[in-house]
Amino acid sequence: MKKCLLVAAGLIAVGFGFAQQQSGALKAEKITDTIYVVKGGLANTGFVIGEKEVVAIDAQMTADGAQKMIDEIKKTTPKPLTKIILTHSDADHVNGLPGFPQGIEIISSLQAKNEMAEAAKAPNSQALQAYLPTRTFTDNMTIELGTERIQLLYFGPAHTSGDAVVFFPARKLAFVGDLVFIGRDPLIHRQKGGNSTGVTKTLKALIDLDADRYVPGHGDILSKSDVEGAMKNLQEKQEKVRAMIREGKSLDDVKKAFGVAESAKPGGMRFPSLVEVIYLEFSGK
Repeated sequence: MKKCLLVAAGLIAVGFGFAQQQSGALKAEKITDTIYVVKGGLANTGFVIGEKEVVAIDAQMTADGAQKMIDEIKKTTPKPLTKIILTHSDADHVNGLPGFPQGIEIISSLQAKNEMAEAAKAPNSQALQAYLPTRTFTDNMTIELGTERIQLLYFGPAHTSGDAVVFFPARKLAFVGDLVFIGRDPLIHRQKGGNSTGVTKTLKALIDLDADRYVPGHGDILSKSDVEGAMKNLQEKQEKVRAMIREGKSLDDVKKAFGVAESAKPGGMRFPSLVEVIYLEFSGK
């Protein structure tokens, strides 16, 4: 399953040929009286029920997954789905957009929209061209759903160049996309402007946020101590790699010290390990 997640969480340009392989049931789980997480796909999604409308958070990997998500929303409320907020541009979070009604408002950071627009030029991803974000922000944005307030926060490049945090201040709850991984190293897309320094900065911002629950893109709901642990683990690796660079160690030396093997067979899709990303970042390569 981890290998599948890595493939799905990579470049959005993986495309719809791969995307149509997704299958399996989705299940909406209540977090608060109005906010739900939807589990069962390749990535967590969610939705919030306002006084007159429903807002989705992320779009699943496939159009079929999106339809299953819509079905879960309809089981919960008859209110119309009017908006989708995207946490970032990875395929397992946005490739399901063509499964939503055309004309729906799609919201993301400006950087995420730019990444999606570039990737949608690929021959196998052109269906996304009709589903690029229709509303963007560069710093933050507030959405009012009657008594429910949603704050969209951007702390700079991290996992990608355009990661957004969907924060419900009254609930002390945040949807954080792929900014936090537990039980494995974070995945950082250098080709999309991500970097480990930005991840550290953003994790610190999440810890400082007045939240006590964090919904990640993969896995179960996290606590503040989980996020603190993720930041500590990343900082320890950064410090060790930085020290090895000062000692004149090569990338191969670093990978050997951390026990890192190649992540793909020759000719296959390859995702650089965290320590490789850190080494290239701190060595200026």
